[in-house]
Amino acid sequence: MAELRLPPNSRVGKGKTFKAPEKAKRVKAFNIYRWDPDDVDDKGKPKTPRMDRYEVDVGNCAPMVLDALIKIKDEVDSTLTFRRSCREGICGSCAMNIDGTNTLACIKPIEDVSGDVNIYPLPHMQVVKDLVPDMNHFYAQYESIQPWLQTETPAPGGERLQSPEDRAKLDGLYECILCACCSTACPSYWWNSDRFLGPAILLQAYRWIIDSRDEMTGDRLDNLEDPFRLYRCHTIMNCAKTCPKGLNPAKAIAEIKKLMVERAV
Repeated sequence: MAELRLPPNSRVGKGKTFKAPEKAKRVKAFNIYRWDPDDVDDKGKPKTPRMDRYEVDVGNCAPMVLDALIKIKDEVDSTLTFRRSCREGICGSCAMNIDGTNTLACIKPIEDVSGDVNIYPLPHMQVVKDLVPDMNHFYAQYESIQPWLQTETPAPGGERLQSPEDRAKLDGLYECILCACCSTACPSYWWNSDRFLGPAILLQAYRWIIDSRDEMTGDRLDNLEDPFRLYRCHTIMNCAKTCPKGLNPAKAIAEIKKLMVERAV
């Protein structure tokens, strides 16, 4: 049997331990991925990642994982780096891998995790620092689908109206917050992210394709007609399982494929 191992500079080592205060009553450990490109060894090379252990009194902490991260940064280790903004599951900034699942730290209850809470950045993305992934490529892919209303007819004097039935077609699509949890849980995206758009971007593409007010459906489908951009999806369904908003990107991708077939026959 073949034995696969990460290269030495990618293996995550054991880091520091920060003990809970002596008077803490409900202690829970948070093992957090740490990596800083400015932290170099004697040869000037970045040190390998490590897992730091933080013991937190969750009896004196708000209930979500993000609350614990903020508490750690404010009271224990100010060097810990992560993204966050809305704290309400709306912005997608605090997407990370918690207890083996991609999710939003602001809506992940601490009590949902039995034992230690293991926290990593979103998988298979370049890490900027600690829990912050590089989203530039992901956003460039989003830009490539031209995610805005496009029409050829002159703009009306008022709003572009839409029937309730056509508006209902956008349900399950417009709610996507581009957190990238689904795309970074997709094995096809891991291996082909240079060309495969991934679940999040394809769901967003379908949101505009199916919008009755948009008049560029043919061009949008042409843009996706590629062996990699669309057809690397193999319906693994990790995307639907991990989406913190309960959306189903795999279904949106299947609908795009159906439209491709319909216009070819």
